[in-house]
Amino acid sequence: MYIEQGYRGNLGLWKYFVIPLLFIGLIVINYISVIYSPVSTEDLMAQMIADWGTHFVFVLVVGPLAFGLLFVLGWTRLVHPQSIRSLTTSRHKVDWGRIGFAFLVWGGLTAALTFIDVWLNPDDFQWNFVWQEFIKLAILALLLIPMQTSFEEYLFRGHMMQGLGILARNRWVPLVITSTLFGLMHLGNPEVEKLGYGVLVFYIGTGFFLGIITLMDEGLELALGFHAANNLITALLVTADWTAFQTDSIYKDISQPVLNWELLIPVFVIYPILLWVFARKYGWSDWKGKLFGRVLSKEEAEAVLSEE
Repeated sequence: MYIEQGYRGNLGLWKYFVIPLLFIGLIVINYISVIYSPVSTEDLMAQMIADWGTHFVFVLVVGPLAFGLLFVLGWTRLVHPQSIRSLTTSRHKVDWGRIGFAFLVWGGLTAALTFIDVWLNPDDFQWNFVWQEFIKLAILALLLIPMQTSFEEYLFRGHMMQGLGILARNRWVPLVITSTLFGLMHLGNPEVEKLGYGVLVFYIGTGFFLGIITLMDEGLELALGFHAANNLITALLVTADWTAFQTDSIYKDISQPVLNWELLIPVFVIYPILLWVFARKYGWSDWKGKLFGRVLSKEEAEAVLSEE
């Protein structure tokens, strides 16, 4: 009943597409500026960091997306109008335990895999830790990254998922569209410029994973926790000269970036294992219905919701 939570607002389907279309327009403009720029994204980032410092550039990159969260939530609350709770979950209240569990699982796994990689490939990493700069990074990251990742989740897996689901009257269309758009959102990232379009397999695969756990769990909580852990732990532990997040992290990856099979491990190995873990913990069932079934009509949904 997560998608059907969209009926709790004053339904007007046009309200669901204003923000996504604006955001997609910005993505297209950013991508065009990247491919036609005479300066590579990597060189541009390096120049900005040399002129303004890593912390200012970090805020410049993350800040607009972080404060985009306020815009999405404000639009939902004032224009739909719909409660933030119903945009977040189909449960009677937001399950913070789910957010924390997903954060701890993926954050712990990300940290463990990072340290294993450093141990196995010490020549690929450089010790980058400076206490004063790391503290500044940690404060900025703790403030901005959860807002940035929540913006993306509320936009793609929340706002767009509910709107497209109600429009298409099924679940697979919003899953496919939002997951693909989530991946394409990263087209302007320096990682794509450096590694090639094959890296989109990871981004789109991650979009599908987040969409699946949202539909199966009937809420955004797991996706919110996972996404926050992914970006926050990565920003604090490892940086590189060719990534979107260039920070004063603990390590710096100095290896030559190469697109190889290791990129596929999270998508085709780790994510399926996490799906199994979440399914066992939260008792998921009816995978076919929740991922490919139909969305109830407004009348049917109101009848069900009135009984809750």
